[in-house]
This record gives sequence, structure tokens and C-alpha cells, in this order.
Amino acid sequence: MATVALMWEARAADGRGADLLAWTRECTLAAEPTRRETLTAPGDRVLVITWWPGGYDADVPELPDPPGELIARPVHRWRFVQVGGAA
Repeated sequence: MATVALMWEARAADGRGADLLAWTRECTLAAEPTRRETLTAPGDRVLVITWWPGGYDADVPELPDPPGELIARPVHRWRFVQVGGAA
């Protein structure tokens, strides 16, 4: 079965990195993904990756936009599908 990974990335407003991270951790989805990881990077950026069964156009829940006061710019979103074969 195909797997689609959704990547959600946001940059926190000045001084709001901890708040944005807490918001993403508390944010629930309408269904549970196969896997979910939350990562951070310099510049108070937060990345959430979720894995779901299905292809690129699968209808799966996505993280919403956080409250405007928590972010410095619009959220970036990407979708990727798993490919087979050796690395």
C-alpha cells in the first residue's frame, strides 16, 4: 500500500517559539496517522510530519493554521509519497 507523508512547517513570531511548539503538540487531528513526528530548527521553526496510508491525493486530515499571533509568516505545507527500491 502507498504511503503519503504530510509536512507542515511554521516559523514562530518573535519570542513565541515555545508557544508554537506547545500548540502543535496539543493539536489533534480527526484521525490518527500511522506516524507523527515534531521537530524544531533554529529561527523558532517547527516541523510536523505525519504519515498516512494512501497515495499523493489521499483525503487525510492536515494540521490547521495556528493562531496568527504565534507565527511570523504563513505555514508551509508539502506532500510526498513513499517510493520503493534501494536507497
